[in-house]
Amino acid sequence: MYRPLTLASILLLAAATLAAQDKTSAVLPSEDTVNSFMAQTFGYDSSITWKIVSIKPSEAEGLAEVVVVITSPKGQQGTTLYVTAGGKHALTGEILPFGAKPYASTHEVLSKGVNGVAKGPEKSPVTIVEFSDLQCPHCKESQPIVDKLLADEPNARFVFQQYPLPMHNWAEKAASYADCIGRSSKDAFFKFVQGTYDEQANITESNADERLSAIADKSGVKGRDIAACAAKPDTKSRVQKSVELGQAVGVTGTPTLFINGRRIANVSGTPYEILKGIVDFGAKQGQ
Repeated sequence: MYRPLTLASILLLAAATLAAQDKTSAVLPSEDTVNSFMAQTFGYDSSITWKIVSIKPSEAEGLAEVVVVITSPKGQQGTTLYVTAGGKHALTGEILPFGAKPYASTHEVLSKGVNGVAKGPEKSPVTIVEFSDLQCPHCKESQPIVDKLLADEPNARFVFQQYPLPMHNWAEKAASYADCIGRSSKDAFFKFVQGTYDEQANITESNADERLSAIADKSGVKGRDIAACAAKPDTKSRVQKSVELGQAVGVTGTPTLFINGRRIANVSGTPYEILKGIVDFGAKQGQ
């Protein structure tokens, strides 16, 4: 179906033009500059706050990529700014991979880098990788959609990757618990994920160990042993590697799905028939 150019698409075309006109390499803006820009942009509303997630060169030549999470009374939203080499313009939107096989390189990076809990045939023609934060309300909201996708395509390979967001005060601890459980029991892992989503509103920074240990017990593993494992440096390192993998493939918020390397950032906002169509298409290509 034909889709007209969106504002984001037009802005990205403009960004490419600006980048082509400026032959110098991308110069990364400082945190002070980004914070000043955000203050000038959103300072009119004291209820809006933000946190800089990353400042790095973009895959698009000549642009710097700045990822910011904006918090307002309506919730949290990850935003990516593409700053031109001269530092005079910032554009928002999504830079799409291009080529005969546009998602192959991302698919390969994920295939080599995933360290999360997986289910489904290893040789499946379609692989779904989810980057999720157990404290994230949007992840809880999207989980039934992911479950339905897997039920409708039982031969799909699914991998759950930890991606705790820095503004969530118990998400990293939950990710560590989940990582330990996943190495102990795959069945208990998925029970723990669902149990944590179910208890999400009742978990706080101060009671996280107590609540997460109890959820682990209910999932079929010993919460006390999992708590000890979660505190170990190697567990924290595994969670950090998962975060770094997500950052390497362009994750800026949660949940983010990759279907054979194709990124789906707005899971709950994407019509289910489109998600299923992408999964079915991937399955047919592998036949």
